[in-house]
Amino acid sequence: MSRRLRVAALISGRGSNMAALIEAARAPDFPAEIALVLSNRRDAAGLETARRAGVATEIVESRGFPDRQAFEAAVEARLAAHAVELICLAGFMRVLSAPFAERWRGRALNIHPSLLPELRGLDTHARALAAGMKEHGCTVHFVEPELDAGPIVAQARVPVLPGDTPESLAARVLVEEHKLYPRALAKVAATLVGG
Repeated sequence: MSRRLRVAALISGRGSNMAALIEAARAPDFPAEIALVLSNRRDAAGLETARRAGVATEIVESRGFPDRQAFEAAVEARLAAHAVELICLAGFMRVLSAPFAERWRGRALNIHPSLLPELRGLDTHARALAAGMKEHGCTVHFVEPELDAGPIVAQARVPVLPGDTPESLAARVLVEEHKLYPRALAKVAATLVGG
């Protein structure tokens, strides 16, 4: 097998998608390794999950910097220190600047809880219900300067059921996210390492 791509998962909370990526990367034929989990919050529960899995962790608290540029420079320094080649945003609750997105163009993925280009932004499950949509889901896409607008790598769909609440719909979408993100990462990583 060709070499494995070094990936950082960026989180702000429990990191359930990060955990799914770590689990998938345990397979010897998976084309990527989760080399780093980085959080902008010291209290992110996902940090402990990563540590228990033997993955290196870093904390770069966003509130400790005078501006976004300084915060992102610190993040990039930690990514470089771990020789990270690709970023997976996994519940990272910070909007990345256009210059950061440009520097990582083609090497940064995000998972978004809607079928993009529909429902960009926040509160997608409530908005899907309010719009009377019959189908909802999630999308893995490349990160671009414009929010939730990068090229789509993969999507998974779920039906909107009668009586759904934002919470019940979110729970079904999350199940699909945990399957979709590892598949999408494998696809992108295999391309980047020439596998």
